Amino acid sequence: MKIDKQQIFDINKSVETKHLIQLDFTANQLQHKSIDGQSIIEKLKAFQVAIPSWALGAGGTRFGRFSFGGEPATLEQKLDDIGILHSLTNTAGAVSLHIPWDIPKDYLAIKEKAASHNIIFDAVNSNTFQDQSNAKESYKYGSLSNISQAVREQAIQHNIHVIDIGEKLGSKSITIWLADGANFPGQNNFQKALKNTQDSLKKIYQSLPDDWKMFIEYKPYEPNFYSTVIQDWGTSLMLAESCGDKAYTLVDLGHHLPNTNIEQIVATLLYKGKLGGFHFNDSKYGDDDLTVGSIKPYALFLIFNELVYGIENNPQNPELSWMIDASHNTKDPLEDLIQSLEAILIAYAQALLVDQKKLSQAQEAQDVVACQEILQNAYRTDVRPLVRESRLQVHAAIDPLIMYRKLKIRKNLIKERGKNSTATGL
Repeated sequence: MKIDKQQIFDINKSVETKHLIQLDFTANQLQHKSIDGQSIIEKLKAFQVAIPSWALGAGGTRFGRFSFGGEPATLEQKLDDIGILHSLTNTAGAVSLHIPWDIPKDYLAIKEKAASHNIIFDAVNSNTFQDQSNAKESYKYGSLSNISQAVREQAIQHNIHVIDIGEKLGSKSITIWLADGANFPGQNNFQKALKNTQDSLKKIYQSLPDDWKMFIEYKPYEPNFYSTVIQDWGTSLMLAESCGDKAYTLVDLGHHLPNTNIEQIVATLLYKGKLGGFHFNDSKYGDDDLTVGSIKPYALFLIFNELVYGIENNPQNPELSWMIDASHNTKDPLEDLIQSLEAILIAYAQALLVDQKKLSQAQEAQDVVACQEILQNAYRTDVRPLVRESRLQVHAAIDPLIMYRKLKIRKNLIKERGKNSTATGL
């Protein structure tokens, strides 16, 4: 299905008066602080987040999976779902494909389908964390780090194949996440596993087109619980630097031990010019892949504060790639993605309110109280009217979630695709 612009216009009209009252109040507050609300709105309008092709169906746990019905059973349908999100939010203008779950059968047709929704192709993602049908070698004991040269070569060639697919689609980057590691002491030689990984990544890097980037993801544990080969940002950074200038670290918010200071990691990578991108989600205990901002919204704001500062002050770092990486088990996947996009824009807008000059002066004066007040005043400002206005100005939904429900989109998707339709790759 495709949302008609007239539908958006009509529903917006029904809530526009209330929105304008709230916007006027917020704009007046900001004006008293000499903050140009429209300049923030312009930045929100330009902010785009990639939707991963695997996030459009119901996720699950190791124990079970519960479908919502009407799930996209083909890549074409996934692009249609992202088109719905983009029509409602104007923030989901890119898709990140997972290979081999979503290999196009007709590249020209897929590119035309994406273009019809004003969607571009962001980073392509390889998969060496599970065995594929007809594969000669198994990744049971690792892929790029495996002690077996034959296994490593198979994993290398898979990543090169993913790059080839991305080139055909117009993508400009590949994200590599490894499940490689060990569950028991003595299972792996740490140094050999790291060396094998480094050598494998270098071979993949050599196949990168000149205008491409390689993003190296890290994770402290899971699915291996004793050790992970690329377990933290430092290891990822070391591997990226060993590969070359086109290799960067990618930060997944759920890929950290509890209470890790992620904003400091972000600042360090920006300073070194090696932050490639973000996978947004939220967590309580580990890699929970929960809705963005649902558990730690203040932490998300602090991360965005470092991002805003870094984007302004670290020209050595390239333009960042943004993506949501979440799993939906108890929510409608599209509703969950709408909530995540909203949380991202809110945190971004709050961070844009921080007076970096005053904050720097307070830091220079070692006025700890003032530093906290500057940050928390920005965080406690209700920026939702600015986010809504950023959508209204580009003819998207003032309130995407309300519009999604009023248009009965999930019901229509079930009617179109059936109750038992299951998303590919899950």
